[in-house]
Amino acid sequence: MPVQKIYATGKRKCAIARVWLTAGDGSVLVNHKHTMAEYFGGVMDERLILKPFALTDTVGKYNVIVTLKGGGKSAQSEALRHGISKALTEIDAEHRAALKKAGMLTRDSRVKERKKYGQKGARARFQFSKR
Repeated sequence: MPVQKIYATGKRKCAIARVWLTAGDGSVLVNHKHTMAEYFGGVMDERLILKPFALTDTVGKYNVIVTLKGGGKSAQSEALRHGISKALTEIDAEHRAALKKAGMLTRDSRVKERKKYGQKGARARFQFSKR
């Protein structure tokens, strides 16, 4: 099956990665102007982000175009990894087993808990004084 452009969305905390995969040489373009190394600047290891390609033996077969919004660099990198994984399952359903076993298809739903009124934080209370 020839690949034109496959789209998937990856999420983590408040970060959203809109990912498009096209047939190519394995380049990654972030927000239409940066390479992955420029954008993440050594904060994140590229091997962790591109691990879905390694698990499915598709290293260097697809170009990745991604639009990242929200969150920090760490959450964005995990959202990108989630989006790449979902796009690879769209391309070939046989990739699903390897990605699912490695936990790449599971959205990490842990988000920051909101601060409650009358309290110092989400769980922290103001100090109680008996007298």
